Amino acid sequence: MTRLAAWLRFMLCAIALAGIIALAAPVQAQQQVPLIDPQANVVNEQTLLRELSRIQGDIDQLDPRARVLEQPAGRVWDHFHEVTLYWLGAIVILATLAALAGAYLFLGRIRISSGRSGRKVPRFKAVERFAHWLTAVSFVVLGITGLNITFGKHLLLPLIGYGAFSVFSEAAKYVHNFTSFAFVVGLVLIVVIFIKDNTPDKTDIEWFRQGGGFIKSKHASARRFNAGEKLVFWGALGAGILVSASGYLLLFPFYVTNIAGMQVAQVVHAVIAVLFVALILAHIYIGTLGMEGAFEAMWTGEVDYNWAKEHHDLWLDDDLAKHAAGSPRYPSATLAE
Repeated sequence: MTRLAAWLRFMLCAIALAGIIALAAPVQAQQQVPLIDPQANVVNEQTLLRELSRIQGDIDQLDPRARVLEQPAGRVWDHFHEVTLYWLGAIVILATLAALAGAYLFLGRIRISSGRSGRKVPRFKAVERFAHWLTAVSFVVLGITGLNITFGKHLLLPLIGYGAFSVFSEAAKYVHNFTSFAFVVGLVLIVVIFIKDNTPDKTDIEWFRQGGGFIKSKHASARRFNAGEKLVFWGALGAGILVSASGYLLLFPFYVTNIAGMQVAQVVHAVIAVLFVALILAHIYIGTLGMEGAFEAMWTGEVDYNWAKEHHDLWLDDDLAKHAAGSPRYPSATLAE
C-alpha cells in the first residue's frame, strides 16, 4: 500500500512537470523568434517614385479617370491646401478688414450733406430685393461653411473640441453643397435684372476723377449705379461664375475631369472664393457703416430724396422725367423721422 501511494505521487509529479514544460515551450519559442519589422523590407518611397516610369499595372476601377494610385503632383496641391491657402486667405481677409477699419476711422461715415428731406424715392422693386437677398444670404452661408475648411481646424477646433468640430464640419459640408444651388439662382436673377443698369459709360470715368463720392465736399454724378457699384457687379459676376463652375466640378467628381483637373478646380475655387469674400466685405461696409442711407435702398426699397440727389443725380433726373406727365412720382415732403 505504501509502495502504491509512492508510485501515484511520482506519476502526479511527472504529469505536473510535463504540463509546466508544455506551457512554457510556446513562450520560449516566441522569445527566440525574431520580431518582424514591416518597414524594414518596404521599398523607400523616393526609390519607388524614381522607378515610376518602369512600373506597370492596372487598377480595378470602372472609370478610367479615377484610376490614379500614385500622383507625385498631389504633394504640391497638398502644400497649397494646407499652407499656402491658409496664409493667402488670412492675409487677404485681414488686410481687407484693416483697410475698411482705417476708412471708417479716418474718413468716417459719409453723411447726407443736406440732411434728410423726408421724401422717399422708390429705388428697388420687391423682385429686385428678393434677388439681392437670396444671393447675399446664400453667399454668407457659403462663405462661413467654406472658410471652415481652411481655417476651422486652426481656429474653431481648439475652442469646441474634436467631437463637436467633426459634427459641425460634416453638417457645414452638406449645407455648403446644397446652398450653392440657391446662390446660382440668385446670381442668374441679378444678372438678368441689373445688367442693363451696369453697362459702363463715360460718367464712370468722371466718377473716379472726383474721388468716387468719398470726398465729402464733392458729389460725383452717377446713374442708377455708379462706377464702384458696377465694379462690384462685374466682379461678383466673374467670381460667381468661376466659383460655381469649379465648385460643381468638385461636387460631381469624375463626371467631367480627372483627379488632376479636380485639384486645379479646387485651387481656382479656393483662391477666387477668398478674393470674393474680400470684395463682398467692402460692399457690405459701404452699404451699412460706410454710407448713410444706403442700406435703406435694399431693405425697404426706398431712399431719401436728398440721398438720391447727391449720389445718383442722373438716375433721379431720368426717373423724374419719365413720370413728369403722369401722377407725382414722389409725395410731397413729410417730416423726417
